[in-house]
Order: sequence, then structure tokens, then C-alpha cells
Amino acid sequence: MRRMRTGVAAAILTYLLAVMALGQVAELQDRLISVFEATAPAVVHITVRGTAEDLFMRPVPVEGSGSGFLYDDLGHIVTNYHVIEGADEILVAFDEVVCCRAVVVGTDPSTDLAVIKVEPTDLPAPLALADSDHLRIGQFVVAIGNPFGLDQTMTFGIVSALERTIRSPDGRFVGEAIQTDAAVNPGNSGGPLLDLHGHVIGVTSQIISPVRASAGIAFAISSNTVSRVVPALIETGRYPHAYLGLSGVGLTAAVRQQFAESGITLPSETGILVTDVAEGGPAQLAGILPGTESVTIRGFDLQIGGDILLSIDGRPLNSLTDLVFYLDVETRVGDTVELGLLRSGERIDVEAILQERPESNS
Repeated sequence: MRRMRTGVAAAILTYLLAVMALGQVAELQDRLISVFEATAPAVVHITVRGTAEDLFMRPVPVEGSGSGFLYDDLGHIVTNYHVIEGADEILVAFDEVVCCRAVVVGTDPSTDLAVIKVEPTDLPAPLALADSDHLRIGQFVVAIGNPFGLDQTMTFGIVSALERTIRSPDGRFVGEAIQTDAAVNPGNSGGPLLDLHGHVIGVTSQIISPVRASAGIAFAISSNTVSRVVPALIETGRYPHAYLGLSGVGLTAAVRQQFAESGITLPSETGILVTDVAEGGPAQLAGILPGTESVTIRGFDLQIGGDILLSIDGRPLNSLTDLVFYLDVETRVGDTVELGLLRSGERIDVEAILQERPESNS
């Protein structure tokens, strides 16, 4: 009798757990439906038209498409720079209905962000931005966009990784990128990546795939990058990137090994070996010394013997990427930064006032 009661109790427990699990699944499903219904009206289909040259140097019409989302009540729409790059005409459709032509308000190739604008007439509610610093790996996310031209498509996944580095359209790098396994395909670019509260956590931008379709590795520009860049694009049409004005080589283990193989002993195992400083730039004005001795390392000519940049505002540096990310995320033009240097075996600190990065500089 006791065994029978135990068996009945176990069966009841199993049944209750199954009911609870089904309830949780139903709750998640309802949440996904709610997110789509609340946010999809503000996600747009962008069609761009332009011209290119054929093999005989004749102009031919070209057309492409992407996604975007309504940023405010004034008709500003956020998308990727690469979606509207080179466009002669931009058409915007809300929920499969072509609304109107859009004009470019501002672009920033270095973060692959752009703002376009339509006339604010009977527009849906804009989407709100989340704080991407609060994201956690494993968090549920959805992407809404127009993959392969299929309007109002939603896909579901998780945050796969944070603080990824991706290449920007102008050959620089974007930090703070969000990796997701939510299906992203050509046409999704510029659309929102959303949390389950319907807040934008990123702008879908790139995929890694050998077949140019979803392979479960996609990247989005973080919402905090959007929060930093988009207001400037709306106000002035461009975003001023902070600039230190130096070139160098990060002293990674591989780089140190290459120097060692060439018989060169470096005075530090960390930092950035400064090879050059820009004339009149912040680094030169701060007294940072470039290399003075020319050497060839695996076919590359480098200047050594200058300062080694160890840190910025107390944060250790091991690559130029570390430096560029810190300047972009943590500083603004006109800020004063403290730089830790190694010079002739001695640690010194200097201050530099950041300038705006010239268009021709990385």
C-alpha cells in the first residue's frame, strides 16, 4: 500500500511539473507574440536605388534592401550605414505599405550606423532603447526585419556573446558588438534586436556564414553605441570620434616572439610600441616619443626605440584595438586622458587632450 501511495504521489508530481512547464512555455509564447505586436509596426523595410557601372563603364540601375526602425516621433529612422551607402533614392515601407521617400540625416561608417528621415505623419510609436551594459549571455532576444525581402519577419534566439569586435564599412572596428544565434539573413541589416520587453538592445549588422545565410552567428551594434552616436547624427549629421594621433604595434605574445626571432629584446611584455605620432596631434603635443631606429620584422619596416604606451586612464593596453575602443566608448573630443608610458626603462605619466579624428586617419 505504501509503495502504491508513493507511486501515485510521484505520478501526480510528474503531472504537476508537466503542467507547470507547459504554462511557462505558453507564457514565453505569449510574451513573444506581445513583443512582435508592440514593435513590428515601427520596423521598416528600406529599399535603396542607385547606379553602378557595368563592364563597359556604362551606368546601370541597382537596387537593394534592408531594415530599420523608428527612433522618435519626428520621423527619424535608424539603420545601418551599409544599407543606404551610395543610394540615390531611399524608399521606406511600414508594414508592407510604401510610406514615402526618405532623406539621409547623418551617417557614421565607423560604427555602421545611419539616420534617415520621413515626414512625421501618422507614424507608429517609436522603439525605446535598452541599456546594453545590462545584457547577459543566454538572455532571450528577437530580431525583426525583412530577410530576403520578406517583410515583418521575427526570429528568436539568445545573446550568444558580448563585447565582440566586428569590422566596420570604413575598415575600422566596432566594439561592444552583440553576438546572437537568432536567425539573421541579408535584408535584416539595420533592423532591431530586441529584448522580451520590446526594447532595442542592438541594430543587426553582420553575419558569419560560408553561404551568405544564417549559420547561427550574427552580430548587432549595441544599443549603447546607438545612444552615443545617433543623437549626434541627428544634430550635426556626423559623429566626432576622439583621436590620440599615434601609430604602434601591440606587444602580444606573437609579436614579442617575432621580435625575439629577429634578435631584438623589448623592454616590456605589455603595451603598445609607439612607432609614429601625427604632426600636431594629441600624442605629439603631450610629448610622446615615436621610434627612431628602423628595423625589419618579417618583411615589415618598423620604427623602434620610442615610448611604449602601457595604459590610458589606468586601463592596461595590449593592442591598438584596446586603445581605439577605449577612446570611442569612454571618451569624447576635448577630454583629457592620462597616459602611462615606459621610456628608457622608466615609468612616466603624461596627459593628452583628445582631438577629433581626421577623416583620413584610423
